[in-house]
Amino acid sequence: MIIKPKVRGFVCVTTHPAGCKAHIEEEIAYVKAKGPIANGPKRVLVVGASTGYGLSSRIVPTYAWGAQTIGVFFERPSKEERVGTAGWYNSCYFKETATADGYYARNVNGDAFSHDIKKKVADLIEKDWGGVDLIVYSLASPRRKDPDSDTVYQSAIKPIGSPFSGKSINTDKETVIDASIEPATNEEIEGTIKVMGGEDWELWINYLKERGLLAENFKTMAYSYIGPEVTWAIYRKGTIGKAKEDLERAAKAINESTAAINGNAFISVNKAVVSQASAAIPVVPLYNSILLKVMAEQGVDENIVQQIDRLYREHMYGENPPAIPDDLRVRIDDLELGEKVQAEINRIWPIIDSENLHELSGLERYKLEFLKLFGFGYENVDYDADIDVHIEDPDLIE
Repeated sequence: MIIKPKVRGFVCVTTHPAGCKAHIEEEIAYVKAKGPIANGPKRVLVVGASTGYGLSSRIVPTYAWGAQTIGVFFERPSKEERVGTAGWYNSCYFKETATADGYYARNVNGDAFSHDIKKKVADLIEKDWGGVDLIVYSLASPRRKDPDSDTVYQSAIKPIGSPFSGKSINTDKETVIDASIEPATNEEIEGTIKVMGGEDWELWINYLKERGLLAENFKTMAYSYIGPEVTWAIYRKGTIGKAKEDLERAAKAINESTAAINGNAFISVNKAVVSQASAAIPVVPLYNSILLKVMAEQGVDENIVQQIDRLYREHMYGENPPAIPDDLRVRIDDLELGEKVQAEINRIWPIIDSENLHELSGLERYKLEFLKLFGFGYENVDYDADIDVHIEDPDLIE
């Protein structure tokens, strides 16, 4: 099959397997070039491991200190003439590569919110490891089925209290537009917290604790974003922000519930990146386009694997990592929120429009980074070649 990108709004409906493999190889090469990290944990579970921060959170431990990893995700394999999801190819190629390089890697594909998948993961940990040292919670989903009540909750990306109106971008037409969103209902706020908050993170930790599978001094982290004030109405002060506040609540609760084994839970506050999820949030794609240009010009640009490598290398492990702050927030968004970067963004934001969009933003870079999420845009991939879209994981757990 010859595969070309087909973008509809903030979704690319095709995926290129060879491009996904190139993405895995690129991240692995970066980590290898940075050299080993001292004192890393040997048994790492990543919940939400197939794309973005979760994928990098698995690659870095494997290739920086030889960790064994289990990755949990919910992805669709290829079927007949239909390509699989990018997360499916990412996970299969990572496992294939890591195994060939002599590292333990197992994949679990299913609903991470369910009791069934938690049990299957726990059984695997018990059988192969006996315990887990680090749990990364990087799950991203638009909906969640409560495992006890079977209630299905939907997340909503909306402001709270009053309507939102502000600048955004139409990436298809490459124009700056005005976006307006009505405020969330109480049901939508609750749904977003249920889907994107800390409840399921706690369920994972509590279940593994009950099974006696949390190692002494284990660590666990979840990912969050705060960002600059220009995004707060739709993000930090909106429904997503409420969910992130619940993640912080959960971190404190996990620390209390695992105090007897010196458990350590915290939140990693990351920088804005191009992702399928962020592409759906008004304001954010325009902000990201400007951010890409400004950070590159100032020499502080940082992609996902670079951030996660720095998180592990400078904040968590390495020779002398600093203590986790009392607010449990580890800030690796410091480069994005640097004074010079934000001053330039604040200069550009009021004046950017459709006429000067390409001059004042990194829109072309944004669109390339978006396509790379789906395996397109890699220079070493022949996109005119006929390619087999079927790849299997022979010992996949479902």
